Formats: sequence, C-alpha cells, structure tokens
Amino acid sequence: MLKWIISFLLLSHVSVWSDTAEVSQRHHEEPVILVIGDSLSSAYGIDIDAGWVALLQSKITGLDCDYKVLNASVTGDTTAGGLTRLKKALVRHQPALVVLELGGNDGLRGTPLSVVEKNLSAMIEHSSAAGAGVALLGMRIPVNYGPRYARQFHDLYRKLAAQYDVPLTEFFMEGVALNPALMQADGIHPNAQAQPVLLANAWPAITQALGEGCQTH
Repeated sequence: MLKWIISFLLLSHVSVWSDTAEVSQRHHEEPVILVIGDSLSSAYGIDIDAGWVALLQSKITGLDCDYKVLNASVTGDTTAGGLTRLKKALVRHQPALVVLELGGNDGLRGTPLSVVEKNLSAMIEHSSAAGAGVALLGMRIPVNYGPRYARQFHDLYRKLAAQYDVPLTEFFMEGVALNPALMQADGIHPNAQAQPVLLANAWPAITQALGEGCQTH
C-alpha cells in the first residue's frame, strides 16, 4: 500500500503523452466519446488495446451503438493540464460525451481542494457549454495524507456530481488499488487483468450519461 502511494506520487510529476493521447483531428461521422484522464486511462505499461478505454470501444461496438471512443489521457496529468487540453479537444472533436478521470495526481500532490474543484468545475462547464454530456470518475487518496483532506477530496466528486447533475463513479479504482493481483510489478499501475474491472466501474456512469443515445442492454 505504502509503495503504491509513494511511487504514484513520484510518477505523478512526470507527464508523458500516451499513444492514444494524440487523438485524430479528422472529422468523425460517429458521435464521439472523449476520455480525458491520466495514467489510469492511458494504458500505461500495457498493450494499448488491453486498456479499459479500448475495451469501452469494443463493448460499445458490440451494442446497438455507433459512438467513436477517443482517448486523450496523459500519464501524470492533473486537472490543470486536463482543462487546457479539453478546451482544444472540445473544438476539434465536438464530443457527445466527455468522461473525466482526473484529480488523483492533484490529490497525491496535496493540491488545494479549491484548485481541484475549480479545474474540474471548469471542465464540466466547458463540456456542457459545448453540448457534451459528462461522466465523472471519482478518486480517493489514502488517509495518511490527512484524514480531513482525504475525506474532503472524496466528497468533492460527490459535490460536483450533485452540483452539475452529472453521473458519478464513486471510486474508479474500486477493487483494484489494493489488489496486488491486479497491479503491475511496479505496484503503481493497474495491469491488463484489471482493465475489465475499471471498465465495469466506469460503465454505469457512462451509460447514464449517454441515456437514450446508446442501447446498453
């Protein structure tokens, strides 16, 4: 547990573009689902096709649904970096849905919650103004960062979900973060076996956000 926390904190300072972060600039005939996240969504250390975002595309394709999933996740990213990238991506891709998986690195750095809230709020507002729905994937941080900060950090996602009426996954890493069998050898990043679990965690919020735009039986 401690190894995962310390190592994740150290790696959160390194921002590296994943292969999927360089999303295509071509016009998309299908409505777009845009995933903005960090290493948890960038398929760090595993085959890109094994990542939960790629599995999301496969799942959607298997349904009566024509969405194109674009992954704009960056290893080590924060809410500030995500906000900057999101503004450009909204213009470029005009997504129908934005999936926000950010904030974990902010929390591990001890970023003031007011800053995290401001950035996440701005991302939700920019997405909504662009006509996109939003699904919010929540994160938690260990209590050794301070019980009060950890509690308020977790509650922040609930607060934003209620304030903006957007679907929320309470803890995106539920069932994964503390399971060594689902983590890579570095003890930091989810392995390929964890990706279906991450997708299952995110799926209810995503389908709720899509509503009747996708049949999810």
